[in-house]
Amino acid sequence: MVMKIYNNANLNQKHQNGVIAIGNFDGLHLGHQKVINQAKLKANKYNIPFGVMTFEPVPVMFFSKKNKDHRINSLRQKKIQLKNYKLDFLIIIKFNKKFSSLTAQEFIEKIIYKKTKCNYLYVSKNFKFGFQRQGNIKTLKKFEKKFNYKNIVTSPYKKNDKIISSSFIRKKIRMGSIKIVNKLLNRLWCVEGKVIRGKKRGRKIGFPTCNISLNSYVVPKLGVYAVKVNGKGFSKNGIANIGYRPTFNGKNLLLETNIFGINKNLYNKEINVNFKKFIRSEKKFKNLEHLKKQIKLDIKQAKK
Repeated sequence: MVMKIYNNANLNQKHQNGVIAIGNFDGLHLGHQKVINQAKLKANKYNIPFGVMTFEPVPVMFFSKKNKDHRINSLRQKKIQLKNYKLDFLIIIKFNKKFSSLTAQEFIEKIIYKKTKCNYLYVSKNFKFGFQRQGNIKTLKKFEKKFNYKNIVTSPYKKNDKIISSSFIRKKIRMGSIKIVNKLLNRLWCVEGKVIRGKKRGRKIGFPTCNISLNSYVVPKLGVYAVKVNGKGFSKNGIANIGYRPTFNGKNLLLETNIFGINKNLYNKEINVNFKKFIRSEKKFKNLEHLKKQIKLDIKQAKK
């Protein structure tokens, strides 16, 4: 089944009168998965179309330039992950000045009612929408009869009495608590990007690396990680360093990955770096010999 992608909410007639789960779904963690799975059950029960509505960019990044290092997953990753839920359609709303100025009622009337005509609307308990986030689940409840939909609120997903949210996961990524993050995502946290040319220092000291920019991803704790790297035609374990390369007085933040058992030019190729475990914090070494010695120890630990 092909998932139809709409870059606005003008749904084809065959996708109207269905079930829609709405949210940013940044990271698509277990809490998001709960909302989507419940929406899917409803659609299957009544044999009606099932889709997701999300926003691009993530609204907080639109409103504040400071939040450029924010994403848990890229839009491309989000699309791939959502496809696994066998959606009939995915609506990607361009979050811009015009859209952000819609009042909560205008969003319900112009988007939900007139364009999607959906029967059931699934959101999480903390869902906010409309100009200055004035709309919430009470607003959705208030307009149910008028605009002919049923709003269903999914209770938060909790782990050890903690509500699992994208903010919580970002915090754990920044702390380097990757094992916890992976449990809450139900998969390995992954940064994808195009391999860029570096200064080939890794190659010179016997540990060639593939370098990618973090772009708008949330910045994890600086240091060394055991990783799994996927690319076209390969899937290999490896070791990655996120940081500024203090031994070389580096200025730019980079993700450098030494892939085990692969020796080919990957410049300009897309790779996925999946994080498995934090090994150690980034530090400055006295000289290259000390650095090489430490890298050997790191690789040994990563392989283990």
